[in-house]
Amino acid sequence: MKKLKVFLPALFLTTVLLAQQTSLSFKMEELTSPKFAKAVDLAGGVCVIPLGIIEKHGPHLPLGSDLYESREVAFHAAEKEYAVIFPPYFVGQIFEATHQPGAIAYSNELMWKMLEETCKELSRNGLKKIILLNGHGGNGSFLQYFCQSQLAKQQDYVVVMFRPGNDPVNGPEIKSLKKAKLDGHAGEEETSMMYYINPALVDQEALKNESGLDQDRLSKLPFGYTGIWWYAKYPNHFASDVNTPNKRLGELLITSDAGQLAELIKFLKKDNTIQQLQEEFFKKTHD
Repeated sequence: MKKLKVFLPALFLTTVLLAQQTSLSFKMEELTSPKFAKAVDLAGGVCVIPLGIIEKHGPHLPLGSDLYESREVAFHAAEKEYAVIFPPYFVGQIFEATHQPGAIAYSNELMWKMLEETCKELSRNGLKKIILLNGHGGNGSFLQYFCQSQLAKQQDYVVVMFRPGNDPVNGPEIKSLKKAKLDGHAGEEETSMMYYINPALVDQEALKNESGLDQDRLSKLPFGYTGIWWYAKYPNHFASDVNTPNKRLGELLITSDAGQLAELIKFLKKDNTIQQLQEEFFKKTHD
């Protein structure tokens, strides 16, 4: 009976949490204000910002592909481990695509301030553990620098950029399904993910309308980096030798990232090491 008395409260608490989770949307834009407050508690203060961009994705995918893909990963993860998912976010770095119709490129100042103030507003609302889920390759350097710059000034929140790794469960099947030797922007993986999310968003008649091969027009540049590198390689803003969609491949890619993201959410819910280390760092900085 003693064991039963200890066990029942834990079981009851788990049941209550599960009931709350099923009744609360994880999409921030769908929550009422009172339900949002409950969602913050259930999420343990964890919020995921899925970042995309508005840009050309070859001749066959929609401009908002990165938004669809990053949010789909976030949704799958939140189904496994509850977190608040921020509304569609598309203010990022995309200067390399401004020669193509449909690209929306904001200034350096605006993209920085938007993300900085978004994080501060989330923190003000109780979401103190913020995960940046990047769905756009061109954001990589920007977001890493943004994370590093959290050490410039002490805040009451933490920012973590999700970095997926090797997946021993889904990895072998993903590898077996892939056919592309060159698979980058709007290539086999992205096309498959979009096909899994919504086949109607893949214009299959346009799959072969443009070349996605590397034109390597800076091959003679020795030991240097320049911002025009992407255009020099892929002026069509499309990088792939195979872009035929495979629904199973798309499903596995999203499932794989979602599983790892769910692990990160779960860790941040129960662990405060990052906050503690930041506090220690700034204490020493100001001593």
